[in-house]
Amino acid sequence: MSPKAASPPRRRERWPRDERVAAITEAARAVFCEKGFLESSTAEVAARAGVVEGTLYRYFPSKRALLLHVVERFYERIFADYEQQLMGVRGTWNRLRFLIWKHLSVLHGDPAMCRLIMHELRPSPDYRRSSVFRLNRRYTERTMAVIKEGIAAGELVPGVPLTIVRDMIFGCAEHHSWAYLRGEGQFSPEAAADALTDMVYRGLQPQALTRSGSADASVRRLEQAVRRLEGISPARRTRKAAG
Repeated sequence: MSPKAASPPRRRERWPRDERVAAITEAARAVFCEKGFLESSTAEVAARAGVVEGTLYRYFPSKRALLLHVVERFYERIFADYEQQLMGVRGTWNRLRFLIWKHLSVLHGDPAMCRLIMHELRPSPDYRRSSVFRLNRRYTERTMAVIKEGIAAGELVPGVPLTIVRDMIFGCAEHHSWAYLRGEGQFSPEAAADALTDMVYRGLQPQALTRSGSADASVRRLEQAVRRLEGISPARRTRKAAG
């Protein structure tokens, strides 16, 4: 008698709700990252999660709602040890460098998820009303808080618009990593964090203002730096990233 052919694995019909949602979330993350949001289907997500497609819609009313949930979990993982790690870092330069390095490391370590956020969620007209927008604000506000701490300690000059500093930091990080996120070239989160932290910290030190003559001059330097970063051509960014 020939051996009995192995039967395909049976679907688990009575998962606890949390386990089922977690399985769907991880399957969706994998499919969205591999194929992109537009090319993915809920049927493929359900099959990979080991559930029928109708079960997926019991928890998520649409594919976009599922994407939002995937990105929310992504942010939660980032936040999980974020504050605890920062508590062990002392000094404004070190704390600022840690946060900048952390952001660059996220871009470097999970480019597919970062592309989903940048390409699928940010351009949406509903983005500013979404949970992901609120999470991103929480994400950037920690860096703003460190700048405020430096100002309160007298290490950094008051009067500089914090939104300019925020845009410089996160805009520079995204410009610097853009070629890498497209799959071209490479970059070092450590080297980029050192350079960007020095640029921001030195530009905001009181002695820098003494040399320039006013806080307005410092603001102008920061605005000029942002404009220069925005003007870097894709080819130049690629060469820099590859180098």
